Parts: sequence; C-alpha cells; structure tokens
Amino acid sequence: GELGAEALRQGNHQVVEMSYQRKKDFDRLSFLYMLTGDSEKLRKMLKISNMRNDIMGRYHNALLLGDAEERVAVLEASGNLPLAYISAKLHGLEDTAERIKVAIETQEGSVDGLLDKIPVGTKAGGRLLQPPTPIVRAGNWPTLEIKKTTLEDLSAADADYEEEEETHAATATDTAASGAAWDNDFALEDDADLGGGDDDGFGDDDAWGDDLDDLGDDFGDDAAAAIATDDMAGLDQISDDAGFSMPTAGRPAAGCWAANSSHAADHMAAGGASSAMQLLHRQIAASDFSTLKNSMVGCYLGATVSLPGVPGSGSIVVPLMRNDASGHPGNDSLPRTSYTLKNLVGGVRQGYRLFQTGKFNDAKACFSDVLTQIPLTVAENRKDAKELVELVEVCREYITAIRIKGAMSEAAANPVRSTELSAYFTHCNLQPVHLLLALRSAMGTAFKNKNYITAASFARRLLELPDMRSERNADLRNKATKVLQKSEQMARNEHNLNYDESRSFQID
Repeated sequence: GELGAEALRQGNHQVVEMSYQRKKDFDRLSFLYMLTGDSEKLRKMLKISNMRNDIMGRYHNALLLGDAEERVAVLEASGNLPLAYISAKLHGLEDTAERIKVAIETQEGSVDGLLDKIPVGTKAGGRLLQPPTPIVRAGNWPTLEIKKTTLEDLSAADADYEEEEETHAATATDTAASGAAWDNDFALEDDADLGGGDDDGFGDDDAWGDDLDDLGDDFGDDAAAAIATDDMAGLDQISDDAGFSMPTAGRPAAGCWAANSSHAADHMAAGGASSAMQLLHRQIAASDFSTLKNSMVGCYLGATVSLPGVPGSGSIVVPLMRNDASGHPGNDSLPRTSYTLKNLVGGVRQGYRLFQTGKFNDAKACFSDVLTQIPLTVAENRKDAKELVELVEVCREYITAIRIKGAMSEAAANPVRSTELSAYFTHCNLQPVHLLLALRSAMGTAFKNKNYITAASFARRLLELPDMRSERNADLRNKATKVLQKSEQMARNEHNLNYDESRSFQID
C-alpha cells in the first residue's frame, strides 16, 4: 500500500518487507529479496509458492534464484514437457532430460527437432541465466539528520520558559506556606508567654512616669487634612496608554485560504486571480484564460454568502468552508468550492444524452463546460482525482468526435473526404451505444460510395459489439450482415482513402 511505497522510496527495507508480508504480495516480496541479496528468504518464498500450488510463483522464484533444476521441475509439473526437455538439455541435466524424453515418447510424442530451432553456441542462442549479485548487502539506506528550524527552536524555548515559570510559582507557594506556619508558631508563643494582664510583673503604668505631656498639642492635623483633600489629584497624571487596548486582529478567511492551499480553486475563492492563473499555467500549462473566466468567477462567488442586515445597514459577507464539519477550523480553514465531482458527472451524462439524440452542438457545449470546470474542482481523495483525469479524457474524445461529425457535414459532397472522416469517427473512444451509431453511419457512407472493402470492415466491427445481440438491434444486425455479404462479393474500393485501419494512429 502507501506505507510500502513510501518506505521503499526512503530505502527502509524492513518496513517494505513488513508491508508486503501483511498484504501477502508475494511477487513483490520475492523481488525485494532478490534486490537485497537475501537468498535464504527467497528460497523460503519458493517453498511457499510450492505449498500454495502457485506454478508461476514457483517459476519466478526459480528464475530469481538461478535454480535450473527447479525450473525444469516446474515446466514438467505444468505439462510443458517439450520446454522442460529443452531446458534440461541446455543446462546439462542429462538424467532429467532422459527421463522427460521417456515421458514424451510414452505419450506418443517425439523429441526429434526440438533443439534444431535453438542456435546453441551463437550470440542468438541460449545463455545461462543467473540472478544479479547485489553490490551492497546492507540494511536500510543511510538517512541525513535534519536540524530544527528557527520556529521549532523558538517553540522549544517557549516550552522551557513556561516550565521555568511553573517551577518558580511552585517554589513561591512552598515559601508562603512555610511562612504561614512560622507565623502561627509565633502567635502561639505570644499568647502563651507574652500575653498582657495585671499579673504580668511589669507593675503600674505610673512607675514609668508620664513624659507625654511635654509633646504639646500640635500633631500635624492640618497637613493630614490637606493630604486627604487632594486624593483625586493623582488622576491627572495617568498616562494615555493605561486605558482600553484593542485585541489583535485575526487573519481574514481569504488570507488563510491562499496560505493553506496550492490549488487554483482555493486561490480563486480567496480573490487571488493572479496567483490562481499562475498555478493553472504551471500545473496544466493554461495560457488563454478567456475560456476559464466564467468558471473562475463562479468559483469566487460560490465561496461566500451575503446575509442582509437591518434596514439602513450593509450586508454581512460570511465565508463558506468545507472543513468546518467538526467545528471552526480557525487559521486552517479552506473554502467550499462550487464545483464538485457529482456535478461534473451530471454534466457528462447530459452530454451523452444530447450526443445520442443528434444535438451535437449542445453536446459539445456540455462537454466544454465540464472541461473548463475540472481544473477548478478539488478532489477529496486519490479516487476522485483519478475520476477527474478520466473525465478529461472522456470530454476530449467526445469533443473530437463532434468536430469530426461537423467536418463530415461540410464534406458531404466529397465522397472521398466524407468516407475518410466517417472512418476516423469510429476510432474515437466513445461509449458502446455511441460507437454503434458511429459504425452504422460509417458503414452506410462507405457502402454508398462503393468502398466495399472498407464497408465490410465496419460491418464486422459492428457485428462484434455486445449490444448487437439484443432484440432491439435485430434489424440493424440483419442490415450489417447483408452489407458484409454484398461487400465481400464485390471486394473492391472505388476510391483510394487516406485511412488504414491496421495502422495505429491518434486523433487530435
């Protein structure tokens, strides 16, 4: 699977071996053992193939091991006695060759002339086939250590700083708890030994004298009143930056879309027409964007929704996201595109219906629309991506067929050109029901223009189609049979055509 492919790309042979073993991919596992020079495990694969009665697996493993005796045994077990005899003779296994010769003659066969067709001893003759010897029998490929980036270093530093702050906070908590315990001890000591009372041993207050009378009556009450009066005066000294501060603005959705994706549809949904055109030029070599204009505008308009506000206020533009099923994705958001694989398949089916009813211009418009929407469609997985590639081929083939059909109408007065175009029309990769119509038209055109050999080839291809066996095509089957019989009787072509069905060609 994907794990084995990625591990093979990185040279991790152990992971590749485990992946192939889990999937029971015996052919690739044998090839891996051959590349790594593990002959013992390759020999075990030969035993496994023998237990599974896998003839081809046994022969392949015998080839990879260079075991000539095993190859002869496999050929003999599979009933290919002449090949087994030839292989035994070429590899010098005389005893085995004699035994196989007896078996062939027992079955009323003969070995005479089997080795005459093999030029032994020349460059064109047989050679002893041995597996290649691995130069390096080490394990995994060496890997290069990658240093951390600046962002990773900063993240690690922030984590250390947070851990240090947690340590300081825990130390301060322990210190405060210890101080509270010491304060309680002092409180108990004060209550027990330093508590006041009449029996504390200090005697009457008069024994100390009364020196407070000399202090006078001026204790600064006016100054205290002045200070109490100016409590609000400090408000004039508050700085401007001590007020409310706005929170930091987040990234807009369009900015996240362009940063999180390299797909042209996501850039176009974010309003980045320039970057979207650059991506299309780099990915599919697009140069003329006039045909893609409507699809690109639709992709931009389909990524947002406008909600009307209260009277007198503007509308609210809300971005639509395709990865918000489990909650708001935040800065990892991606836009919801207006073109989906389901819509494209529906457009192709509509083109099929128009093509079958003979509305070729409308069918061409349908396939062209689908073709311009495919570059702006986001595939959810590999399966969808493969289907998009297949849709491109379908649209291309049908547009080419419709162009040929239009040229046939223009060249109707020229029998040579019309016959050639009708012949090329049958080589477009169409659906079976549409190919049936194309072959019927080409057969009629060639027969009418007295190119009977060409008409006979079209009739044969038409009769070979599976749809011709149904009852609804019984009349067409009879007509094709009559055309084939008549054309084989005439066996000539009135006109020389620039067309040879036996030669491979590609229609653009």
